[in-house]
Amino acid sequence: MSALVLAVVLGTIVPRPLLPTTATAAASTTIGERILILSGPIHTDIAIPLNEETRARFGFAGEAGVPLDHPEARWLIFGWGGRSFYLETPTWSELKPMPVFRALTLDRSVMHVDIAGPIVEPQPSVASVGLERGEFENLMTFIAGSFARNGSAVIPVEGFSYGYADRFFEAEGTFNALFGCNTWTARALREAGLQTGLWNPLPSTLGLSLRLHN
Repeated sequence: MSALVLAVVLGTIVPRPLLPTTATAAASTTIGERILILSGPIHTDIAIPLNEETRARFGFAGEAGVPLDHPEARWLIFGWGGRSFYLETPTWSELKPMPVFRALTLDRSVMHVDIAGPIVEPQPSVASVGLERGEFENLMTFIAGSFARNGSAVIPVEGFSYGYADRFFEAEGTFNALFGCNTWTARALREAGLQTGLWNPLPSTLGLSLRLHN
C-alpha cells in the first residue's frame, strides 16, 4: 500500500513532459478556445465548445444520434473508458461485480459523447483551460483518433446510452484501472500542450497536477 501511495504522489508532482513545450512556455499570440475538464468521483470528461466548427469536425456523432443542433447545447463532451463498466453502470446503484472485475483487469474501451447546456462556473468539479489555436486543433485530432474505425467510419455501440442525447462508440486502446479514463484525459491535455503529472489515475490527482504544473 505504501508503494502505491508513493506512486500516486510521485505521479502527481513529477511533471509530464518534464519541461513545458515551447508553445506553453511562450506568450499566446493566436486566438484560442476554452475547454472544460469535468470531474466526478472516479472519472473525467473533456468538454469543448459546441459551434459550427466542432459540429462539422464531429459530425459522425450527430449522424449516430447525438443532437448536436439542439438549441440549448453549448458544450460537446467526450469521455473514454472501459466498455463493461461504462455501458453497464449508468448509476452507482447499478454497479455489478463483472464490470468491476473487468475494470480491474483488462477490458475493451469505448468513447462516450454527450452534449450539455451552459455549465455553472466556478465549481469544484469543473476546471477551465484556455488553449491556443494550434493546441485546440491538436486536442481535437487526439479525440477524433480515439474512436475506433471501420475504414473511415466510426463504430457506434448500438442499444446503449444514458439518455436521449448521448451515444457510445467503439474506441482505440485497452482499459484497465491503472491506465484508465483519467490517464486518457491527461494524455489528451498533454497533446494540447499542457503538463500533467507523470501518472494520474484519479480525477483528484489529475486536477492537482494541472494546478501545479500549468
